[in-house]
Amino acid sequence: MQRNHQLFFGKVKQQYDFNTAIDKTPIVDGAFLTVLGFEGDECAEPKHHGGVERAVHHYPAEHYAYWMQQYPERDWQAPGMGENISTLGMTEDTVCIGDRYQWGEAIVEVSQPRSPCYKLNKIWQVDKLSVEMQNISRCGWLYRVIQPGFVRNDDQLVLIQQAEKPLTVKQVCNMFFGEPLSPEYLMVLEQCTALSNSWRDRVTERIETGTVENWNFRLLGHA
Repeated sequence: MQRNHQLFFGKVKQQYDFNTAIDKTPIVDGAFLTVLGFEGDECAEPKHHGGVERAVHHYPAEHYAYWMQQYPERDWQAPGMGENISTLGMTEDTVCIGDRYQWGEAIVEVSQPRSPCYKLNKIWQVDKLSVEMQNISRCGWLYRVIQPGFVRNDDQLVLIQQAEKPLTVKQVCNMFFGEPLSPEYLMVLEQCTALSNSWRDRVTERIETGTVENWNFRLLGHA
């Protein structure tokens, strides 16, 4: 369970040369969490963000200290990665795919790591920030909503269920991004039924084709 946290919501607007809702602001009270995310939180590109498997974005507050060490000229703080919730006490090393949490009236389940994209590079004006984030697995993660309900800003995430053979978010990142064509790791990921369909579809494609999908547009904004 996290030691403290803060909720953040965003509205779509034109910034950084594209439409985005990444600039989020703190929520004082709370909001109703639906299967598609929090009421009042907007999403600019439903194809790549949001949806049933990506309803809530969680980013550890611990990581901002790391980024401050790497790039001290930037003002690193939540919700700088566009997260809905920032916490102390939960990281990719301890949170597992399929972990279920009671969160106020709602129940959420970890569905996948967050896949960093080139927009973070533009927002923070750090070349290849997305690549660095992916390489060191400081990506954060996403939730699907098992039970909708009202979540207050001070409601704690309480772990209520975990898979029999849990994989941490970091383990999944290391397998999926670090050794993307390892037959052993592809089999492990394929058998991780709590992993989101989009990630498992990519795993199936790699097994069938023996190739890795092109990450350049997502990470760098060009082919």
